[in-house]
Amino acid sequence: MGAARTFAELADIVHKAQGPSGFIEFIRFNLGAVLRKESGLNTPKILRFIIGNPLIMKDMAKHVPDAASYAPVTVLIDERADGVHLSYDTMAGFLESYGNAEALKVARVLDSKVENLLRQVAA
Repeated sequence: MGAARTFAELADIVHKAQGPSGFIEFIRFNLGAVLRKESGLNTPKILRFIIGNPLIMKDMAKHVPDAASYAPVTVLIDERADGVHLSYDTMAGFLESYGNAEALKVARVLDSKVENLLRQVAA
């Protein structure tokens, strides 16, 4: 993305990189592997995914620049005694206090896309 010279080039790169969900996986942290180094192989699995779409982030940040500190978003998948848990802090929740209707509109669409992805993963 850094090599793009125009917004159109950037958008093209993003569209090619995104998956069917409309997101790009930026990084994955295997936090469970870190815990297993200390406590052994029986430690539950914990994965943290940083996912997003720079074009969606842009649409929020042009109204509320602080949105860029919350996007891309974090999704946590972890095993517990009672099953697998999926965690996500909504973008609308982060941006609510800024009171910008346009940013909140984009954030709610983003949240809906993340929630749909989590439903698909859980199915």
